[in-house]
Amino acid sequence: PVTRVRLQGVGHVKVHQHRPVVGKVKTVSVKREGRRWYVILTAEQTAPEPLPQTGSMVGIDMGITNFLADSGGEFVPNPRHGAKAAARLEAAQQALARCKRGSRRRRKAVEVVARLHRKVRRQRLDHAHKTALGLVREHDFIAHEDLRIRNMSKAPAPKPDPATPGSFLPNGAAAKAGLNRSIADAGWGVFLTILTAKAACAGREVMAVDPRNTSRRCPQCGHTAKENRPTQEKFHCVSCGHHAHADTVGALNVLRAGLVRREAQPA
Repeated sequence: PVTRVRLQGVGHVKVHQHRPVVGKVKTVSVKREGRRWYVILTAEQTAPEPLPQTGSMVGIDMGITNFLADSGGEFVPNPRHGAKAAARLEAAQQALARCKRGSRRRRKAVEVVARLHRKVRRQRLDHAHKTALGLVREHDFIAHEDLRIRNMSKAPAPKPDPATPGSFLPNGAAAKAGLNRSIADAGWGVFLTILTAKAACAGREVMAVDPRNTSRRCPQCGHTAKENRPTQEKFHCVSCGHHAHADTVGALNVLRAGLVRREAQPA
């Protein structure tokens, strides 16, 4: 619906209201993205009612091939919004690079690039909100890996060649750059922030656990070894023979670690 907002020094401005405002409005701010303007309202609300208990607990394992796998054997596919828009973004950025600085054509090219980035960002946020909401509605307790995303995205250190002073050996920087793009495209950090916020509003419990060896430890016998994971997707315990999808095994171990940490916390 179209309504009006009064801005100091500007007057009444027509706006398209996204959704009804609930609570007492405390602050009003204005933001511009490209040619679009947004009015952002901050409202004070009463504490929301917690969701009914479901009696369900889940562990989730974040990934690249699948956005996440849960301890129940379910998978959420990775939408790869950035990768899907990469060709259009590359073409738009090349067109921008050919434009003369200060020209009208360049201003239009800048807007095209910004619009594509904005669309990818919104798609990523929409997917994160819907995935987090599904988890919060279905489970009382959610355990996830305590990921150090910034450390995971660091470029590999150069490897000096001892045989030739001043030269360097291949260090896998190109492959790591591709992995870093995939990590950024998945948006794990944004998703976990949204999940934590939604869980707090719904009266759910979210627990972060140490991710080390979660995909190498057998959920049946507890044997931990690098050989338990022969491929990226397969898990096959060399001790007891248990086999499953590696991400599902990781999610099971994350849930168990979360429950252990939960029991260890003071009442």
